[in-house]
Amino acid sequence: MAGRSPLFDRLCTAVPALVRRAPPPHDESRWHRATLGDHVRRFAQPITLTPYASARACSARCRFCSETLRPAHGGTMAARLRPGADYFALLRKALSQVRGIPMSWSLSGLEASDDEDWLLELLDTLAAEERDGGVIHDRVLYSNGAGLARARGDELVAALERFGLSWLELSRHDSEQHRNQAIMRFRIGEPIADQDVFARTAAAVATRVPVKLVCILQKDGVCDAAGLRAYLRWAAELGVQGVIVRDLSRLDDHYRSTTSRRYIDGARVSIESVLVDCMAAPWWDSLMPLRMTEGYYFWNLVARTPGGMEVTFEVSDYAAMHQRHQTGDVYKLVFHANGSLCAGWEPDRDVLWTAAS
Repeated sequence: MAGRSPLFDRLCTAVPALVRRAPPPHDESRWHRATLGDHVRRFAQPITLTPYASARACSARCRFCSETLRPAHGGTMAARLRPGADYFALLRKALSQVRGIPMSWSLSGLEASDDEDWLLELLDTLAAEERDGGVIHDRVLYSNGAGLARARGDELVAALERFGLSWLELSRHDSEQHRNQAIMRFRIGEPIADQDVFARTAAAVATRVPVKLVCILQKDGVCDAAGLRAYLRWAAELGVQGVIVRDLSRLDDHYRSTTSRRYIDGARVSIESVLVDCMAAPWWDSLMPLRMTEGYYFWNLVARTPGGMEVTFEVSDYAAMHQRHQTGDVYKLVFHANGSLCAGWEPDRDVLWTAAS
């Protein structure tokens, strides 16, 4: 199980429900069989598809960015690819190959809102796929909010609302501007870097689509119960639906020792240490535990504050992810800017379909 620790077992006894999102290998009811690329494959249920956003370089340069990690075996980095003029035609063809497989849209990669026209056409393309028979459950966007704070922000939010976005995961790793900027390093001139602009943007968006703030635990950021308590109070003032607290992804020897890798290893603050600190704090008893979730490479604890805001404590384990991907079963779908539909985050590995196939 992904990132399992003794604390996970302890927490399981204190929550009403355990949701097992990772399908057992021998439970055929949790798998969807379909032919793709002339092969019959098993697709995990649930599964998400990501049209990897890389239309332009990201508006932020987060110090821990997993998109800048370099695999030890080399290969093409998804973040370096840029979509060509035929990108959406290729995406439509790729989607037609997996039509009928129940899935969710997971919109991530670099920053999708940095290129407003690209994001708007993406939403139109995915909406058309649903009309053509795509079986879609959730629609989630992961964003730093940069495009939402610019001149066309209202246009983007209106499009997300029409699209039926299930929720927006909006990254902000400290409630104090200087500390957040030291972590996220927005480029010069990005309005979202300003804390007041971010607060106004998040609060306004939350009135139209559900918003969950994402806070990555790390040294020089939120790293203990007191810091998290202050962050949760700030988030509640914005009127967001929830806060997702993650630790830095747990990496294996799949990745080289690069600047990002060294930062992740050196700045790590574990969920376990913060949870133990929180459970010793007086305010912890005011949280109502709701459920534990066991994913194919993550686990989390979800609780609710007295004000109704959900707080998720989550761990992701890339070693577990790689182990699952090596089984031959499909746990993830990613469409890259080179036109390849892959069962993972590398555009030249685990290729399931290409336009030339």
